[in-house]
Amino acid sequence: MVAHAYTVAFEGVDARMVEVQCAVTPGVPAFAVVGLPDKAVSESRDRVRGALSTLHIALPSKRITVNLSPADLPKEGSHFDLPIALALLAELDILPKDAVSETVALGELSLDGALIPVIGALPAAMAAAEEHRTLICPAASGAEAAWVGACEVIGAAGLMDVIQHVTGRTPLAPCNPGEVARSPDNRDMRDVKGQERAKRALEIAAAGRHHLLMVGTPGSGKSMLAARLPGILPPLTPAEALETSMVHSLSGLIEAGGISRHRPFREPHHTASMAAIVGGGRTAKPGEISLAHNGVLFMDEFPEFPRAVLETLRQPIETGEVMVARANAHIKYPCRFMLVAAANPCKCGYLSDPARACSRAPGCGEDYMGRISGPLMDRFDLRVDVPPVAFRDLDLPASGSTSADLARRVATARAVQADRFQSRPDLRQNADLQGDLLEEVTQLDPGSRDLLTSAADRFGLSARGYHRVLRVARSIADLDGSERITRDHLAEALSYRLPQNAP
Repeated sequence: MVAHAYTVAFEGVDARMVEVQCAVTPGVPAFAVVGLPDKAVSESRDRVRGALSTLHIALPSKRITVNLSPADLPKEGSHFDLPIALALLAELDILPKDAVSETVALGELSLDGALIPVIGALPAAMAAAEEHRTLICPAASGAEAAWVGACEVIGAAGLMDVIQHVTGRTPLAPCNPGEVARSPDNRDMRDVKGQERAKRALEIAAAGRHHLLMVGTPGSGKSMLAARLPGILPPLTPAEALETSMVHSLSGLIEAGGISRHRPFREPHHTASMAAIVGGGRTAKPGEISLAHNGVLFMDEFPEFPRAVLETLRQPIETGEVMVARANAHIKYPCRFMLVAAANPCKCGYLSDPARACSRAPGCGEDYMGRISGPLMDRFDLRVDVPPVAFRDLDLPASGSTSADLARRVATARAVQADRFQSRPDLRQNADLQGDLLEEVTQLDPGSRDLLTSAADRFGLSARGYHRVLRVARSIADLDGSERITRDHLAEALSYRLPQNAP
C-alpha cells in the first residue's frame, strides 16, 4: 500500500500542493526520488536516511520509491526532506497513514534529525489553509507561518518531536504569530538643516505613495532625507504585512521571531543587475522592486543605473506588478512600491551650485540627466531641487517639523484614503486613483480647472502628467483636511511637476 504526505512547491508567491507518495516494494535495495526533483530534492534521500539512522530506525532491504506528484511540476529546495521522511515512516507503519495524510509538511533535515528553517513557510501556510490541513514546519519558521490564522501551525525542533506529535504521545502546542520589534530609529527629519521644500515633498509623497525625484549637488542632503522617510510612514496594515511577508519569505528575509509591520526600505546600488532589480535568475526569484512592495525603493545616483534597468521600471510603476519571464518559468510578483530617486544635476555634480563653476555647462547637465528617458521622467509625481546648504547654516538650531509630527499628519491623510477606498480593495492610496473615481474625487472649481489647463498647455503636460498632478493635489488636500481640491492645493502640486526654472 502506498503512503501519502503533502508539501508544496513554489511558483512566485503562490504555493502549489504536492503529493508525496511512498512505496516500499520487494527488489534490489534502493532509494529513488522521482517527479522532476532538482539536486537538493534528490539529495533528500541521504539526509532522510541519516536522520532515521540517528533515531535508530532501520530501513528495510527493499526498494523505496518516492514520487512527487504532479510529476511535471519542477520541485526545488530542501524543504521536501520532512514530507519524504513522514511518508516513508507512514509506509513503514511507524506513523499512522491517516494522520500523516492530513498534514502539510516542510523542513530540511540535518543528519542528527534536527529540523532546519526553510524559506516559504508563510505561502505554505496559505496553501495548507485552503486545503484545511495542519502545517508542520521547523520551530524557527512557526511564528512566521502562524500569521495565517485559518491554519493550525505546528513547529517542531526535530524529527523525533514530529513523530511524538503525530502518534499522540507528546502533542505539540500550536505556534503563535510572532512580530519582529525593530530597534528605535533615532534619525529625525529635524536633523536635516534647511531643505524645507524637500521635506514637504517627502510628506506629500508619503501621504499618497507618490514617486519622487530629488536633484541636487553632492552633500546637499538627498540621501539623508530619504533615509528618514521610513520614520514618517505608517506601519503596514495586517493585509499589507501578509502580502509583503509572502515575498520576503520566498527570499529568506524573514527573521525567526516572525514578520515585521515596518514598511520595507530597499536601496540597491547602482551597479545592481537587471535580475537583482526586477527579478529573475535561474529560478525567477523576486527582485528589489518586489522586495519593496508596500514600501520604499530608494535609488541613489539614479542616472548611473544601466539604461535597460531604468526603462524596465516603467511598466511595474504603472501596474504594481511585474512578470518575470524565463525559459522555464513565468512568475508574476507584486511590486506596488514608492520610488524615491536621487540624482546629481550633472556628471561633476555642481551644475546648479553658484559657488562652483561647472566647466561643461550646460551640456554636462543635459547629457547626464538625459540618461533618464522622457517616459520614465513623466512617471515621477514630484520633482524637487535640493540646493546646497551653506556651512554657516549647519550651526543653526534645528527647525521644521519632527518625524513624529510628519508621521501623524501622514497617518491622518492615509486614514482618509482608507475610508475613501473601503469599497475598492484594489485601491489603497491616491497614487492608485484612475478612471471615474479619479474624476469623482478630484473635481475642480472653474478657476482651478483653468489654472491646470493653462499650465498643461504652456508646459506641455502629457495626459499621464495631467492625472498625476490631480493625484498629488488630492494628497495635498488630504493633508490639509479639505474635502475639495482648492486652487492653492493645485498650484502646489503643479510647482512640484513643472521645471524649477520655468518662466
